[in-house]
Amino acid sequence: MRTPSAKRLLTTLAVSVLVAAGTASAQESSSPGAPATRPAAWTDGQTRGAKPTVILVHGVFADASGFSDTIALLQRAGYQVIAPANPLRDLEGDAAYVSSVIDTVPGPVVLAGHSYGGAVITNAARGHANVKALVYLGAFAPDKGESPLELAGRFPGSELAPALTTRHYPLPEGEGTDGYIAPEKFRAVFAADLPAHKTRIMAATQRPGSVEGLSEASGEPGWKTVPSWYLIPNQDKVIPPAAQRFMAERAGSRVTEIRSSHAVMMSHPGATTAVIRAADAATR
Repeated sequence: MRTPSAKRLLTTLAVSVLVAAGTASAQESSSPGAPATRPAAWTDGQTRGAKPTVILVHGVFADASGFSDTIALLQRAGYQVIAPANPLRDLEGDAAYVSSVIDTVPGPVVLAGHSYGGAVITNAARGHANVKALVYLGAFAPDKGESPLELAGRFPGSELAPALTTRHYPLPEGEGTDGYIAPEKFRAVFAADLPAHKTRIMAATQRPGSVEGLSEASGEPGWKTVPSWYLIPNQDKVIPPAAQRFMAERAGSRVTEIRSSHAVMMSHPGATTAVIRAADAATR
């Protein structure tokens, strides 16, 4: 555990680095629920013409490496890309973390989320005037008061629940519960269109999600004020395609459907990139 003096030292060092690099911003905090503000460096010229920074948010049972091929395609097309490690602890905290990443970007942003990452970007977008588009990739787009687990179970077709296994982890008070997909069921449920040798590694390295976090009610959704795009993998066994169609229609999203497993950004990075670029082009 860091001592207060260690925390102060880390804070001082971080501020020094920011000042030296010239990246400190006059932007006000844009955590979920904060008033929308325009970053000082986000000029009208940037709004009209600059390529946005694309922030890619992974979900549960995966990590940021799942976006590797998509990142390569976006970078080749001239985009700056950030794919942070989603904490996967609780929805409010995860959204606050991604919001803090957005705080560091002075220009326009396209937020893209896969699976539970969609619920995170739905909340993280609040208070950020520079978020120009939300892109849902086989993802949750909850309304206020809805949880990812509740949405997944509202429509038939998910095979996630019987495939889950749990492990407990300690908390300062009590314990939490992490959910994993059982390795022998991982490929069929999560990534049936990827090679077995690859999904065995994915199953072994999967990042679990807190069951409590997946059950947490979402806040006011960003899609009510930010235009959205939706890539629906119609062979999804985690989030039923019917649930995704319902969420996309409710959000007024522009929809693309593709024959894919839940791991759409891995099995179809080209289609994933195309939707992100379409969102950028339409909001220039």
